[in-house]
Amino acid sequence: MFPRSTVFRALHQWRSNADGPPALPLPPEPSSFATAVRSSASLRVLKPLHAAVLRHHPDDLVLSVALACRYSQLGLPRAGLSLLSPAAADPSLLPAADTFFWNLLVRGLVESGAHDRALALYRQMREPRGGAQPNNFTFPPVLKACSYLGEFEEGVKVHDDAAELGYDSDVFVRNSLISMYGKSGALDTAKRLFDEMPDRSVVTWTAMIGAFAQNGHPEDALALFRRMLEERVRPNRATFLTVMPCVIRCHDADDLHKLIIRYRLESEVIVQNAIMGMYSRCGKIEQARKLFDGIAEKDLASWSSMIEAYARADMFEEAMKLFRNMKLLEIVPDRVTLLGVTCGCSNSAVASLRHARLIHGFAIRSLLIEDLMVETAVIDSYVRRGSLSSARRIFDQMREKNLVTWSTMISGYGMHGRGVEALELFSRMKCLMKPDHITFVSVLSACSHAGLIVEGWQCFNSMTTEFGIVARAEHYACMVDLLGRAGQLEKAREFIEKMPIKPDSSVWGSLLGACRIHPDAKITELAATSLFELDPQNSGRYILLSNIYTSLGKIEEAHSIRVLMRKRGVKKIAGYTVIELNNKLYKFLVGDCSNPQSDLMYRELERLMDRIKEAGYVPNTNFALHDVEEETKVKSLYMHSEKLAIVFGLINTGPESTIRIHKNLRVCGDCHTATKFISKVTKRKIVMRDSHRFHHFSDGECSCGDYW
Repeated sequence: MFPRSTVFRALHQWRSNADGPPALPLPPEPSSFATAVRSSASLRVLKPLHAAVLRHHPDDLVLSVALACRYSQLGLPRAGLSLLSPAAADPSLLPAADTFFWNLLVRGLVESGAHDRALALYRQMREPRGGAQPNNFTFPPVLKACSYLGEFEEGVKVHDDAAELGYDSDVFVRNSLISMYGKSGALDTAKRLFDEMPDRSVVTWTAMIGAFAQNGHPEDALALFRRMLEERVRPNRATFLTVMPCVIRCHDADDLHKLIIRYRLESEVIVQNAIMGMYSRCGKIEQARKLFDGIAEKDLASWSSMIEAYARADMFEEAMKLFRNMKLLEIVPDRVTLLGVTCGCSNSAVASLRHARLIHGFAIRSLLIEDLMVETAVIDSYVRRGSLSSARRIFDQMREKNLVTWSTMISGYGMHGRGVEALELFSRMKCLMKPDHITFVSVLSACSHAGLIVEGWQCFNSMTTEFGIVARAEHYACMVDLLGRAGQLEKAREFIEKMPIKPDSSVWGSLLGACRIHPDAKITELAATSLFELDPQNSGRYILLSNIYTSLGKIEEAHSIRVLMRKRGVKKIAGYTVIELNNKLYKFLVGDCSNPQSDLMYRELERLMDRIKEAGYVPNTNFALHDVEEETKVKSLYMHSEKLAIVFGLINTGPESTIRIHKNLRVCGDCHTATKFISKVTKRKIVMRDSHRFHHFSDGECSCGDYW
């Protein structure tokens, strides 16, 4: 047997000394090849080894599996799968009773991403005249394949097989079972298996922590991690990578970071990337950027993590700046990076249609546009940047569509108030695939935005009768919103009372939102009381309730709500409106005078207000400052950020240009009315996106039909 360095030297001589004999006897033993394969750090090193294996040991399954696993680890699973295909296609090539070789092939197929073929091979092992008898090394990769494929029932059968053969108590098998049940959503079963184990390895603890994390129990995951430390079990890299996504508090992040340093794991790039993501989720973006800048050898995941962190923190300009830096350094973004920046474009208040087009163009140039997830994300960015036609064009050109794609396009029509088109698309989708609960949220929301009450009820009822989907809180919230917008507040209240599940803040929020359109003191107070218990720190609820009281003439009650807000330390989110002109973003606050054109803007605004008053506009002072004279209220309405952004656009664009603005909160009711009149007297199209939907204004009308 030769050491690894000897194998590499021999390979070098095979390539460079074709005329003379090599310095060492050829070929090296398979075990030396296997060692070299497992330690190869790149495809550049692995491929010559692969060539030598094909030349000297073409039928060695151990080497084939080692190569397949290494190809998969280095990001090229298809190359590895090609090595295993002959044996997988014809298992008769394997020694019939030799479990070792069957296990090798099953593991190799799983590592290469061929989970379905690994499962088929296992089934063949279990046939009466099949292959070899499974052992404790067979079950972990098979259970991993079941988890990946979502084959929960198959996983239960494999568990039964392990129990029948006496391997279900084996620590390796039990760890895999905990992981499988956790990923399948059977958290109670995973917990029972964990509790029954007398001896637990670090892998056991990590698997159970992962099960809690994957099933939406981050606090339980953190508690189990602390218990693990108390029992003096040393966490490894996988443990930290599993627990870090559960951290949302700064002090927990700091404590975990110190532990990672104590166990000397902080130098690994994969760990550094995870720490960076952990701090960004806790809101410590500057700390995340400091860690990013300190990574000596950044990999693609480092860039992707930082871009995603900026996108999550609504710092889209920083995300785009980092994305451009990647290209300047000739680092080719992959699908994950592109998804991060595309999602940032979709969700940011400062991103524009221009950004969506730039990202779309890059996706085309990098040949990633045919990736299903990337295409769907680009559709979403166009929808949220106001270009429904561009989104639909990409949708129609897609070769393949999944449920997320259909739901995204349906949701897009709903956001733009085009409920009929949303329902037409939903009908087409139902002929091709079964909708899920997310699809129904999109459809019901579209019905709500368009006032399609009958159709909304039909969709809601069909969830159970046609598709066997149990309604969740978000579906009930959509129905309350649908009834409330239509002014059927009593029916909405009765609907909530008959809900089979406890109403959450989204349900009561929909009812309170309906009272904004159709003020009702009794129902307003009912919704507000529940909301202040369920969501006491949401400033929007207090502001909305105060405005409703004002519209009902209850000025003292409105004032008391704002006092309560201050007492509870709830801070109001500052409203602002953004407009992009000549590739530059301009942001306006209420009464903003920071723009160099402020004097011109306010003169033009005064003239514009006079023009729309002549056309029939009447200021709605319910949306103005309280406790001031009526004349002051009217003037304060004129200075709302929406109106300032529109006037700025009118001054600086040509008469044929569409004005596009984005409000970070729900558009003010008076500004909505005023914008209709502005579109009429100026003959301009105005597209306004707020926190809930799009409004397309043209010739005095809005696409929402005042149903918002």
